[in-house]
Amino acid sequence: MDPAAAGISAGGARRAPGLRREELAQLASLSVDYIVRLEQGRATSPSPQVLSALARALRLSTAERDHLYLLAGQPVPGPKQVSDHIPPGVRRLLDQLDGVPLSVYDAAWNLILWNPLWVALFGEVASLRGRERNVVWRHFAGLPGRVIHTPDEEAAFEAALVSDLRAATVLYPADTGVRSLVEDLRSISTDFTALWDTGAVGVHEMHTKTVHHPDIGTLALDCDVLAALGSDLRIVAYTAAPGSEAADRLKLLDVVGTQTMAEARADG
Repeated sequence: MDPAAAGISAGGARRAPGLRREELAQLASLSVDYIVRLEQGRATSPSPQVLSALARALRLSTAERDHLYLLAGQPVPGPKQVSDHIPPGVRRLLDQLDGVPLSVYDAAWNLILWNPLWVALFGEVASLRGRERNVVWRHFAGLPGRVIHTPDEEAAFEAALVSDLRAATVLYPADTGVRSLVEDLRSISTDFTALWDTGAVGVHEMHTKTVHHPDIGTLALDCDVLAALGSDLRIVAYTAAPGSEAADRLKLLDVVGTQTMAEARADG
């Protein structure tokens, strides 16, 4: 795999083409030690979560991803399970939008991909695991975030999330992860339970989201939720009107974020 295709500078001569171990580990949010153990055959039972992360990092096609699962002795993800596979064409399109904070979610609102500018805007997420990466869980569990909602915005947002999750349970009735997410949400949140039991319906519409950034202040950004045809992926994009104060701050954030990532790679 060409490192440039993954947004990584080749950085001079390489002994072999493709990604280095530390680069693959960074892209897949895995440890370098674990990548080495996989290569050496000392890690013989990678989980579906690890395989999914590797498939995304290596930008595998559907056929290549399925082959990876077979090599690892894991069942190939089927149509009855929520998919977190990002088609190569969608991935290339996202790469072209490097000036826009972007994140990608599956049908149950699990975060599966983000770009550097999104990290600069919302904070590092590579260390988050499990439910910490689920938007519905984070919201109803009261986990900290940088988005500020008015009461009306929050009501519409919650209704849309619950409606999406209900649709996922209908589309994927055999997916145990979705069922357990709903059960656990009902156990921790009376607000979620009330919305779920009353059959609340909502849709995601383009609206302004207020983001409070600890370094550059408050930004009012347009938020669009886009769909990828042929999949249940949700692509969330944050933009600002050209010439606006928010657009200027977003450009500043892009510069700061790029410098921070370059320094992190140098230190690593």
